[in-house]
Amino acid sequence: AAEIAAATPATALKHPTWSMGAKITIDSATLVNKGLEAIEAHRLFSVPMEQVKIVVHPQSVVHGLVEFVDGSTKAQMGSPDMRGPIGYALGYPVRMALGIPNVDLAAHGSLTFSPPDLVRFPGLAIALEAGRAGGAAPGALIAADGVAVTRFLAGEFPLGGIPQLLHDAVEQFGVRPAPASVAEVIALHEEVTQFAERWRGAA
Repeated sequence: AAEIAAATPATALKHPTWSMGAKITIDSATLVNKGLEAIEAHRLFSVPMEQVKIVVHPQSVVHGLVEFVDGSTKAQMGSPDMRGPIGYALGYPVRMALGIPNVDLAAHGSLTFSPPDLVRFPGLAIALEAGRAGGAAPGALIAADGVAVTRFLAGEFPLGGIPQLLHDAVEQFGVRPAPASVAEVIALHEEVTQFAERWRGAA
């Protein structure tokens, strides 16, 4: 946990399987992206947060699983290439020929899964709690994370500063009710952004 918290931008930007741009790569390094994806699943599919589970999967082949009441599970698998989900979104319901190779399971040999370590990745714990809390907490999390990653990449604090900033932002703004209009969403985003830009908790 201490080694991860002390990571520099140069270290954190070295993702083993994905090329996603600096912001998402850092969110992946903190696992905050998994918390955001859990919130997305909760909102998009009207699934209680308690039923959204996360596993760490280093091979980046399985991108999502759905469990059914009869005990079966379906997995969505694919090469770790962002052109896949982008193409699927653009072409839906038709699948586009994108030139992405299919998954070669025999070449992989094995796929591994493990539970996330919330001690090593406190940003994930904060994101999941924001999703469970609802209200303004998810919006505060997202606004604070954008600033936190920018400040980390600028060298203002080590990787461990990101979850510290997220914690403080969610604690301060998350107790509010959910924004009821686009104007309220924008106002919350701006207020949290200003808070995060002024934040000096990691100093």
